[in-house]
Amino acid sequence: MCYGTRVVRTAQQLELFYNVEKLYGDLPKDKELVYNYANGFSHPHMWIIPQEKKGTMIPVMWGLIPHYKLGSEAKDYYKETIRYGSGLNARSEKLFDSNNYRNSALTRRCIIPVDGFYEPHTAKKNGKDFKIPFYFHRKNDTPFNLAGIYAVTKDKMVTFTILTKEATPLFAKIHNKKFRRPVILQDDDIDVWLDDTLQEDEVMEVMADDLVDEHIKAYPISKDLYKRGGEGDRPDIIEKVDYEELSIEY
Repeated sequence: MCYGTRVVRTAQQLELFYNVEKLYGDLPKDKELVYNYANGFSHPHMWIIPQEKKGTMIPVMWGLIPHYKLGSEAKDYYKETIRYGSGLNARSEKLFDSNNYRNSALTRRCIIPVDGFYEPHTAKKNGKDFKIPFYFHRKNDTPFNLAGIYAVTKDKMVTFTILTKEATPLFAKIHNKKFRRPVILQDDDIDVWLDDTLQEDEVMEVMADDLVDEHIKAYPISKDLYKRGGEGDRPDIIEKVDYEELSIEY
């Protein structure tokens, strides 16, 4: 799954990289949506590039609330669904089957640009499970193009979710409890993903042919990432940390 991301490029840098124009909406014009650690369960606003407004990026809350719900009841909805991930991720295999996703699958796809993301590895310490956070980034240090969908609630609140798929070998080795990974679009598929003419089989094909493991680097970092109070939201959180308990190669 993907419940934590890192976004340190400014809005202007993202505009230049993706050749899009930022639209702030209700967000203050001087607000920068940058995070060393964006904890999904705090439901931050993040930039997305939406299918319905190609050539732009807009600030949207992370945590999909279905179109038939009310955004004004977001707090209750997230609390009610926390055991299922509070809308932070959506299984790509269910994109056209679930009532929560089907309404967005063809017309409200999006790209979530991030510099990296965090996943837990489960090791053993004194016979007990011991979680070690890993940081993932592209080897060429360009942004990940995470695939997502967004929804508009009955009272016009917009929220998004990150799509996930079955783990590839790198992710299966590290994310060794859930065995999932985010769908990371190839650079050449950015425009394709936002194409209004895509049919169901073509959407599934783009997700299946996403970024390969060979372009991704992952390594262990400080357990401070998991501390309460936002201690993980600091620049040095992505520094590598060695653990005696870690027995895998990465």
